[in-house]
Amino acid sequence: MQSLSVISINIWQILISLVNLLILTLIIKKFLFKPVQKVMDTRRAAIDSDYEKAKTAREEAEEDRRNYEAALAAAGQTSDQIIADATRAAEYRSNEIIAEARSKATDIRRQAETDALLEKKKAEEDMKREIADVSTRLTGKLLEREISDADHRRLIDSFLQDIGTDNDNNK
Repeated sequence: MQSLSVISINIWQILISLVNLLILTLIIKKFLFKPVQKVMDTRRAAIDSDYEKAKTAREEAEEDRRNYEAALAAAGQTSDQIIADATRAAEYRSNEIIAEARSKATDIRRQAETDALLEKKKAEEDMKREIADVSTRLTGKLLEREISDADHRRLIDSFLQDIGTDNDNNK
């Protein structure tokens, strides 16, 4: 008969693993999550600033249009043709300014959303790579057998891909 000492629970090993997990979690939170959150807050502030600028430009355009129309109303003794031409020019210009401001705001928002999405994807990829590296090291120590780094990486990438598709399906 074989001894049952092979099938034993090492409490110290479990505690050390839990402490390592806690330390890794705190390190990832400090060096990865907070900087990414700071970048996102900076981008959000920039977007808000751009929206505010667009709103100010629109209000100025509206104010200019109102001032111009008031001046036209005061100049009631000029010919109808001059008033009609000036009104059309003012409306065209104000609409052009408003359309330009809206277009710029939309472009800025789209760019910011694209940048935020790219930053998020980059952060996810960095996290996956970091997890893959840590998992490779841990797996190598736990298994203590000959498996190449390429095999480890392939297994971990496959696992992470499955996790990614599971997360996408759960959303």
